[in-house]
Parts: sequence; structure tokens; C-alpha cells
Amino acid sequence: MPAPRPLNVTLRQLRVFRAVALERNFSRAGDHVGLTQPAVSRSVGELESQLGLKLLDRTTREVALTEAGQSLAARLDRLLDELDQTLQDVGGMAQARRGKVRVASSPTLSANLMPACIAALAQAEPDIQLVLLDRIQQDVLGSVHAGEVDFGVVIEPSATDDLHCESIMRDPFVLVAPVGHPLTRSGAVPWQALDGQALVLLDHASGSRRLIDAALARHGAHCTVSQEVGHPTTVFRMVEAGIGISVMPALALPPQELGLLAISALTPTVERDIVLVHRRNRAPSPLAQRVWALVRQTAQARGLNGGPQN
Repeated sequence: MPAPRPLNVTLRQLRVFRAVALERNFSRAGDHVGLTQPAVSRSVGELESQLGLKLLDRTTREVALTEAGQSLAARLDRLLDELDQTLQDVGGMAQARRGKVRVASSPTLSANLMPACIAALAQAEPDIQLVLLDRIQQDVLGSVHAGEVDFGVVIEPSATDDLHCESIMRDPFVLVAPVGHPLTRSGAVPWQALDGQALVLLDHASGSRRLIDAALARHGAHCTVSQEVGHPTTVFRMVEAGIGISVMPALALPPQELGLLAISALTPTVERDIVLVHRRNRAPSPLAQRVWALVRQTAQARGLNGGPQN
């Protein structure tokens, strides 16, 4: 059975026909919708042509509805009223200034990026409450997929087919070692120089670990991983204790003095992308879009580059 012919009917044509059905006169209908009498007649004619039905019986003095016209007019009132109400409701959402936005983020980002975002939001949008869920990367992505949060803040995910992603900043990896360690005496450290070293690294629940492993392999640094832990503070304490050195994202470094630790750049520079993510088939609400924009702005104010990606 052939598919039905698609109709090219406009909302304007439907509104004009409803006005004619109410007024039973082209001139008065034109006054109602702001069109001339010829424009009203032409609009109704185009609608009839698209439907393949005669909707009106025209005489010199008045307009009468055909059976098809009566059927359409009876339904249009409710449908157009519901459409108008829906558009008003959606328009009101765009003006809404109050509510909660739920955001999930990975631990290093929760600790070192999101506090500044929450503080900035309190200043710029005091009636919007950002509810932060601090979770490991896999759980953040799970929350986004399940619709439990409005959006997530994560390290560049490996699979993005069903996600919309926007990169908001780039964060370099650095070497963390005890003060006086031989590798820290000559400024920037080549990745190859880590070959044979004992490392203390974040575990594989971290979004950064696969990127660190890939960088070490790419630059021929074959290392022994002496400890894998879940929190940056634990990494730093183990490095202080002499258990090994570490490769960490710069954003994970605490803002206060590291004391017994030395930080060195690694060459060539390897960076991780910090991205905002939401489900590709679920656009964030107007409130969430404002929070999304503020998180982007706060991250980029740190002087790092970001850009859209899909």
C-alpha cells in the first residue's frame, strides 16, 4: 500500500481557516488575522488544494462550511488552543529564573573546577541551585545516560555516539615527584625519561588513567605501577613517602603549597579534554543551559582553550 502523500499545510493557513469558519466572511476574517480579503481567500484555497477537499461553499454574501469544513473547524479550536498553550508554557520556561539543576562530575573536577562554578553561579544566578553529584567517571556517564542529571562534567569519554560533548578546557599532565628527585633537576622532563620508574597512579575508575597509559606507551616509557589509588590526595602522600613518582593532571594539584613535592612539565605536552556532556536526544532545559554556559565560561576563564565537538 503506497504511503500517504505528505501534506504541506502551514499553521497560518489553519489559523486563517478557523477565522473564516468563525466569521463566515472573508473580510471580517481578514480583520481578525490581519490579512486582506484576497490574502484570506488565497490562503484557504491553498489549504483546500493541499487537503484535496473543498472546505467552503462561497457565495456573494456569505461563506458556508462543507461537511469536510465543519469537521476540520470542530477540531481546530481545541488543537490550536492546545498549541497556543503549549507554546506559552515553553516560552515561560525560557523565562524561568528559579529551580535546581543536577550536575554530575568526576572527582578531580568536583574538587578543583566545580567549586568555582558553584560560587560563580551563586553570584550570577542566585535563584538557580546547582546540585552536584561527585562520582567516578563511569558513574557520571551512567547518570547522564539514565537521565538522572541534566548534564555531566567529565574527562573526554572514549565513546560518544549517543552523547553531545563540548570541550571547555584542556588540562596538561605533569610529573609529581619528591623534592630533589633526579628527574626534577633539569626543568621539563621528557616522557621517555620515565622509563623504568615506579609509578603511583590513579586507578582505572579515573577518566585520566587510560590517557596516561596511552601517553606512556606512545613515548616508550615502560614503568612499574607500584600503587593504583582512587584519590589524588592519596597519590601525593604516597609520592611524599617515596613509594614512587606520579603523572597527574595539573587540575588535580591542590591550590596550596605541595611541601615535599616537586611539579615538572612533561614534554611533549599531553593534555586531557574536560568536556560537558548530555544525551544527544535530550536537550538540556533552559535553566540547565544557563548553568552549562556558566560552567564553560568559568573553565575558560582559567586561560585554557575549549571548543565544540560531537
